[in-house]
Amino acid sequence: MRHLPFVTVLVWLFWCGAPLAQPAVPASAPASAPATPPAGPGGDEAVVSLLNRPIAVFRAPFFGIAPAERARRTQRMLTELLDRGGPGQVTVQQDPLGSVLLIDGTFAMVLTEQDVDAVRRETLPGITAAAERSLAQVISETRESRDRGRLLRAVAWSALATLAFGLAAWIVWRLRGRVAARAARLLATRAAGVRVAGAPLVALPRLRAVTHWAFGVVSWLLLALFSYQWLVFVLTQFPVTRAWGERLGHFLVGVAAQLGHGMLRAVPDLIVAALIFLIAKLIVDALGPIFDRVAQGGSATRWLDRDTVGPTRRIVAVAIWLFAGVMAYPYLPGSDSDAFKGVSVLVGVMITLGGSSLIGQGASGLILMYSRTLRVGEYVRISDQEGTVTELGAFTTKIRTGLGEEVTVPNAVVLGTTTKNYSRAVKGRGWVLDTTVTIGYDTPWRQVQSLLLAAASRTDGILADPEPRVFQTALSDFYVEYRLVTQAVPELPRPRAEVLSVLHAHVLDVFAEAGVQIMSPHYLGDPADAKVPPPAR
Repeated sequence: MRHLPFVTVLVWLFWCGAPLAQPAVPASAPASAPATPPAGPGGDEAVVSLLNRPIAVFRAPFFGIAPAERARRTQRMLTELLDRGGPGQVTVQQDPLGSVLLIDGTFAMVLTEQDVDAVRRETLPGITAAAERSLAQVISETRESRDRGRLLRAVAWSALATLAFGLAAWIVWRLRGRVAARAARLLATRAAGVRVAGAPLVALPRLRAVTHWAFGVVSWLLLALFSYQWLVFVLTQFPVTRAWGERLGHFLVGVAAQLGHGMLRAVPDLIVAALIFLIAKLIVDALGPIFDRVAQGGSATRWLDRDTVGPTRRIVAVAIWLFAGVMAYPYLPGSDSDAFKGVSVLVGVMITLGGSSLIGQGASGLILMYSRTLRVGEYVRISDQEGTVTELGAFTTKIRTGLGEEVTVPNAVVLGTTTKNYSRAVKGRGWVLDTTVTIGYDTPWRQVQSLLLAAASRTDGILADPEPRVFQTALSDFYVEYRLVTQAVPELPRPRAEVLSVLHAHVLDVFAEAGVQIMSPHYLGDPADAKVPPPAR
């Protein structure tokens, strides 16, 4: 028999309780209107399942029966057919209504063209073959569920799996502390030799805590994986829960396959990104010998010398790596994702809002470096701070005064104020040392010059060649301003301060010995006695 008789379907519908009588056609209805609505998509989808395993999906009414009612009646019929027993042979016959599935020659269910999901590109033969396979599997699992021997074996295997799971969990829990402690000791031994400015880079208690935390996370992940596998294995041992176990197993395998596929798909892009960064590293390494040669005093140019070679090396390296990062950005995994784009926008906004001052200081530092306004080791005066330049950084300049102070001046302040450099115009070693005194007009200027030169000659550390000089720098209302300019040898900040202090002491002694008073108040009248220290003092 090639086609299932149409009468059989009607008998099945009658047995299932489907209404056979159709309502009368109203008189006003057109003559061409059919008495029975044609079968077509409508209602909600309904799944036919047995033993938690889906068999077919009904998506359209059949002879006025909604998909949900079709599924309920089909499931009841399948249950009764399986309760009868028998060989359980599933066959398919084609009928003008659709594909009819039979169990041992008895009608089981029917699938129509309206049950096909066109969006998923399904076909009626395809969903029929899938339903046939699912029915055969359900029949086999039904027999297995009624076999006491198989159920006992399933219980035994589940018990063994539970024991193995408990043993594995116990081993992981016992080894976690020992492995973490051993790894912490090994890392502590390696980290003890890494020091910055004489201090260990990583605190050992903190390292131990982080190591124990990391191994704790790994152990919990292992326990979660063991629990998942144990649950999948136990569920697949019993026919009633086997479908659940298979879904759990397929989910884990699907996630792993998706991750593996993503990693494999990202490998070519990662190779391109790695090649870009490798080329950047080769360029940086190739420029290294050039900068080293300049730093050692050779091959200096107008824009690159020993003072600017360090910042230039860093600027060039940063520029090369930034360019490489921009070139490799499209090849990084997830670079086209919304999260990656959001982080990039956030970083850009943060730099825009909070980096203006930072960028200004950095630009000022570059101007100071490449204009050679200051050099490390020079003795300068910036605003009201005077001392030796100890560090010329990208954002700040550090000055040591020699009086136990280290002054940090922002580069923008250095660039925006007047700077006096006492070391730049000196030929040979040393630096310029000067001091100022104001003496009244009643003292001959030649005598004041000779006294200042005598004080300079008595001071150790002041060079005789070039010889000190005295300048009259101002003729004020009540006094003359004299400036003694010398060249001193000490280069460190503290000896410089000591030389200046000794020079001032000798100036006081020489003027006292000559009977010349160092006093320049507003002129009101000559005092009764000369303001000169007694010879005994």
